[in-house]
Amino acid sequence: MTLKFSIITPSFNQARFLERTIISVLDQPYPEFELIIIDGGSNDGSREIIQKYQEKLAYWISEPDKGQTDAINKGFAQATGDIFAWLNSDDTYLPDILPQVASFFEKHPGAAAVYSNTNFIDENDRIIGRFPAAQTDNKKLKQGYVHIPQQACFFRADLWRKVEPLDPSIYFAMDYDLWVRLSREGNLVYLPEFTWANFRLHSDAKTITADDRCWPEMVRIHRRDGGSVISLIMLKYWIRLLVGPIIRMRRRRMIDRSKPR
Repeated sequence: MTLKFSIITPSFNQARFLERTIISVLDQPYPEFELIIIDGGSNDGSREIIQKYQEKLAYWISEPDKGQTDAINKGFAQATGDIFAWLNSDDTYLPDILPQVASFFEKHPGAAAVYSNTNFIDENDRIIGRFPAAQTDNKKLKQGYVHIPQQACFFRADLWRKVEPLDPSIYFAMDYDLWVRLSREGNLVYLPEFTWANFRLHSDAKTITADDRCWPEMVRIHRRDGGSVISLIMLKYWIRLLVGPIIRMRRRRMIDRSKPR
């Protein structure tokens, strides 16, 4: 049986990148996949871009929502595939990746999720860096060792249904929350030999404008799940408070260096 993929794209006012995201999914050479777009009522021309491709979409809607996490939950509620993923509306897949992902899941039925490497790209699709992906597991995740690029992660639909939904009160770290939940159900496997996605860094990206909200949310998830205030993740949280501005500055410089002079 051919595994079917469901790819969810949450979007809001990302017209300048959205079409590139859509094409990167629709051009995948794989027989069974669906693309679902949940737009939050954009007013920048995104709706017209979606309508351009609507005959190739499994489902789409454009209406006000409660944010990205709510949009992802709404999308997966419509999904019918065996393997789930979400691709934000400013990111892209590399060509020919779905056959690689399907092959992995067919050979490893016990794996909960699989992920690979991800490039950092600028607003003009130029590669400007590489996400620091690495193998992790439930124990390491709870210590704050994440290293999973959401753009290049795929997981089993039946396990999503065991742990859903994403917590709509989480603005930034909803993917971390999901990885922790999935890692209780099975292995999360890193394939370092592949690169499956592009993570776009630009001046309006959440990674640039709201990165300081990530670690406080990770700590909230840690405490919600019974984690101690005396733990490695808490130590990393305090360190991140100190070095976070430096990390964000470096990312802004990556963006600035990529701009034409």
